[in-house]
Amino acid sequence: MARQNSLLPFTGKLGDLIGYRRNGKYFLRGAPEVVRQTLATRRAAYRFGMASRIGALIRRTFYNDLDIACDSSHVNRLNKALITTPGNIAAVKGFRFNQHAGIDSFFTIAPRLFRNEVLHIPAQNLAQYKGVTALEVKIIASRIDFRSVQASGKQTYVITIDSHMPFHGTDIPLDVPGEGTLVIILQVKAMNNDVFSSNRQYLAADIIAVATPQTPKVYNKHTYGQRSVSGSKTPLNLTLAHACQATVQRE
Repeated sequence: MARQNSLLPFTGKLGDLIGYRRNGKYFLRGAPEVVRQTLATRRAAYRFGMASRIGALIRRTFYNDLDIACDSSHVNRLNKALITTPGNIAAVKGFRFNQHAGIDSFFTIAPRLFRNEVLHIPAQNLAQYKGVTALEVKIIASRIDFRSVQASGKQTYVITIDSHMPFHGTDIPLDVPGEGTLVIILQVKAMNNDVFSSNRQYLAADIIAVATPQTPKVYNKHTYGQRSVSGSKTPLNLTLAHACQATVQRE
């Protein structure tokens, strides 16, 4: 290694040289011609790249619909959630765009998404905060095709809840066109006499549901006949009972 003696020492790469600092002194070394990566390093780089692209797609899809300011760490936190469980998009369920507050700060019982894509917010006693008179609840739902890396349909729904009155629950039917995974964000903004709070403890936006497309089950046409696929005799009433049971499970 060579020590830098110029009036303007530098750190970083400059041409085929790399400047760096050690113990308050500046040195130079040559940049390697070939960077060798192990298999594990290449896999880690691939996972990081995929997580970054998927995270950017999610943020870009919902950015213009969110009415709260995300905290400064939300990009890295979203990427980390995707890297930790590669290939599992459902890992982002529960992600908070504002790490200082979540929807559980307001709803003691979490909303649920039914199979028919109806969002159910159960009846419950809402959390009470000094100065908070109402909650504006905004549902943002979009279909995202992570294979083609693009979003299709989107739907938003806004309701206002009096926080001092009993909340009897509500069902919100979602009709989001397009193909891909249904991602739902629930945003809550606390209000005081029709004025929104600026306190970040009273602002929340969480991913509450990630519903991947259901693959339809394919049944062999011989299932409904007198013979099974193997050719053995099968009672007709038994096969019909199995078919009805499968239909109920799908519904």
